Amino acid sequence: MTDDLFIAPDGEPRCGWAGSAPDFLGYHDTEWGFPVVDDVRLFEKVSLEGFQSGLSWRTILDKRENFRAAFAGFDFHDVAGFGPGDVERLLGDAGIVRHRGKIEAVINNAGRAVEMEQREGSLAAFFWSFEPAADELAEPQTLTTSPASVAMSKELKKRGWRFVGPTTAFAFMQAMGLVNDHATQCVIRERVSERRSALRRP
Repeated sequence: MTDDLFIAPDGEPRCGWAGSAPDFLGYHDTEWGFPVVDDVRLFEKVSLEGFQSGLSWRTILDKRENFRAAFAGFDFHDVAGFGPGDVERLLGDAGIVRHRGKIEAVINNAGRAVEMEQREGSLAAFFWSFEPAADELAEPQTLTTSPASVAMSKELKKRGWRFVGPTTAFAFMQAMGLVNDHATQCVIRERVSERRSALRRP
């Protein structure tokens, strides 16, 4: 076993970060890295990754339900209609990260998401077009950006999205299963591989 593994209560190895906070294990075992093609979930994740910028994921995960309540369940059709009054409401919501730039970015990005849906057919079709080939992937959890995440970030910014730098894009790709970045010896890695193999790409 390597030093960056965590042995969970079931005796099986997980990625090391899964043991660093009480709520991480469940997130690691049931969400992180499993492929997602649902547009609302994809929009939620890219939004939360933007909020995480400069913060820890634990902070965001602890507040996730509050974010969902504040942002209409991250239905981007609804969020695209938010106005100045909603920005002020969100700035007064102690249950979320009250950062004007990030709040306004999510509202802006919701509008861009509606445009993407009209142009591409779905958000999933756009995001999964950046799935890297297997021979482009490095050793798991050794990168914070990749050529694919740089390309995704560049295209999103070109389309007017905000808070979507290459590091944010790569974290999004890891979490949404566009890459399987679970540690080689992590017991969940094979489960993710099976789910990715069975996935019908958009």
